[in-house]
Amino acid sequence: MTWTELVMAAAPMQGDQPAVSDVRTGEVLSYAAFARRVTRAAAGLRAQGLRYGEQVLVDVPLGATLPVAVHAVAWAGGVAVLTGSGAARMMITQDRYDPTEVKVDQVFSFRPTPGTRPFTDLLTAGAVEFGPLAGPAVTLDGSRLFDNTELATDLRRLATRLVVGKDDVVISAVSEPFRGLRVIDLVMTSGAHVVVAHEPSLVGCRVLAQERRATVVVAPYDLARRLLGDPILRVVDERAIVSSLGL
Repeated sequence: MTWTELVMAAAPMQGDQPAVSDVRTGEVLSYAAFARRVTRAAAGLRAQGLRYGEQVLVDVPLGATLPVAVHAVAWAGGVAVLTGSGAARMMITQDRYDPTEVKVDQVFSFRPTPGTRPFTDLLTAGAVEFGPLAGPAVTLDGSRLFDNTELATDLRRLATRLVVGKDDVVISAVSEPFRGLRVIDLVMTSGAHVVVAHEPSLVGCRVLAQERRATVVVAPYDLARRLLGDPILRVVDERAIVSSLGL
């Protein structure tokens, strides 16, 4: 089973259950919607000429749309480059596009943005049923590549070491996009629900955890240390999410 397959595996059983909630935007992404958007956007990217191993710039903040964008590129056989600058034939953005920062032929945006096409334009070309078995999938800087096999193997190890059950609600207080993406991957692999917070304070994190009836929180070291001892929350240092990848 490949990286994206692992993340989508719970979709048939979880269906319309929430997978990712974004505190900042209020968006809630269900498991079914995630799988549908990823497979259809992958088909759209291929229809626009994306080739295997070709890089796609992904300038999307951590939240409910980031996993859709990254996994769509990977499922189409491309390489998601998590940056808002550089050169590529295609780019996926949330709501900003500065032509002085990037050199691209096509830009797809989740929100209406001058000079871009709607991301929904990618959802009309059918669906890609089977993604790549191997090959590069994502890079943070365009140099070090993480391939599908590496990411899938690491995700399985994470799921064994940091056990998350399908009934868990996980607060992600992570701010760095790749680390946050790995938290989302881990939680979705288990069929649980991840709530993406955005640099919450100690009090804010506790209030959010109470409101969402959270059972697990993944946070930066300083915040995680201060949350230790909570009788309800299991606290995970965000460094544990990517340490096995050498990050």
